[in-house]
Amino acid sequence: MGDIVARFVAQAGAESEPEMVRQDRVEPGPRTETARPGIPTPDGGKELKLTVDNIPHPAYMVNYNFELTWLNDEARNRLLGGIQALPSNTEARNVFQLLMRQKPGPECAGLLRFHLALAKQRLPKSGLVSLCKDLPLDRLRLLESLYGEAETAPAGPIIECPVRVAGPDGRSQPHYAYASLFREGILFVYVPADAAADSLLSLLSRRDEVIRHLIRKRLPVLTDLAVLVADLQDSVKICSELPPEEYFELINQIWSAMEPVFRRYYGTHGKHVGDGMVYYFFPQPDCDYTMNALTCAHEIKQAMKAISKEWQLRKGWTTELYLNTGLNEGQEWLGTFQSPTHVEITVLGDTINHAARLSDFARYGAVWATKNLLGKLTSEQRQRVKYGVRRVGEEGREIFVATTYARVSSLIDLHSGHNDKLRDIAALPITEIVEVADADGK
Repeated sequence: MGDIVARFVAQAGAESEPEMVRQDRVEPGPRTETARPGIPTPDGGKELKLTVDNIPHPAYMVNYNFELTWLNDEARNRLLGGIQALPSNTEARNVFQLLMRQKPGPECAGLLRFHLALAKQRLPKSGLVSLCKDLPLDRLRLLESLYGEAETAPAGPIIECPVRVAGPDGRSQPHYAYASLFREGILFVYVPADAAADSLLSLLSRRDEVIRHLIRKRLPVLTDLAVLVADLQDSVKICSELPPEEYFELINQIWSAMEPVFRRYYGTHGKHVGDGMVYYFFPQPDCDYTMNALTCAHEIKQAMKAISKEWQLRKGWTTELYLNTGLNEGQEWLGTFQSPTHVEITVLGDTINHAARLSDFARYGAVWATKNLLGKLTSEQRQRVKYGVRRVGEEGREIFVATTYARVSSLIDLHSGHNDKLRDIAALPITEIVEVADADGK
């Protein structure tokens, strides 16, 4: 089998040498003298404005796990094995597996090299193997070999590469592949070599418009995720004590301080009523999403201490500012809620509801997580997390019992009217996150 893969790779490399990835930053402009400037209307009149809806060439978008989030019919039929609809499961949306449905050969190798050049920015070989573990062994070895050959694509808004793609008649035709990088993922478009790219590049330059269109078209997907919900403790009291302009200044300062932390750990902003925060953490190719959520929660707790001290000095008050945080992990449906002027990414299910309840349960800046979330960690990862439950001893002293969990019902009086909303998580095993060390144990 190894000999077969080696011969295939050698043949693909030799036949596709002119099509090695050309990692240029592409500026709008004509490529050929015969290039047509745009897309004519059916009656030959004024050209139509190119939008995501009417891209006449194969186009699709992937997230940074290289899972499809959107595709058009041209891509469906000519590149991705004629799939009828996007699978509901994230693993089945892996673009490498879909591309390898094509007949093995130089064309397929060229497309894979282009994708791997982009994947290398965040996807280690071990991550690639994990994502594509369902491929036949010979295809997986081929992918690993091509990964080693591919050069990491440089940073830039648009990357161009010559490739060969089957035309509508099934024959191989030279194309230019364009990859446009967004925070939400990568948009791929394949343009025939004898066609103009002016209209496409003009479209891709309108980045906000493009991403709004793509997010609107994103179909719901069932995905693993961790959810973080954080609320400012006693926000009503604090709001009543501060002038309106200072209260808004405080909330904006909290958001400004926390946003880089969430971004560093790949948190995706979700909807929260009021001045609290909801962030989703999805599986990543180069790091663990559950550890991302835990580390992020610990860092925003530390950041909040600095903000609290600053406002105590500024106002001369003794009020402590706390963000109470709840963490949970599960598998839920990710989709969008839309209005004519707004698109909002949201998650449905108990995972987020339980995280919100844990945030209500937490006090004095504590971070509480479910046993389910900690159970997703490896033994090595759990050693980096100090967690447990505070118990009251016989003499009334509080004792911290490490590496343990407790049901919510054993930690509070659920008959108290103040705790009514926590009854739906009464049986949920939880633990307090006290410390999260980095990979070096610091």
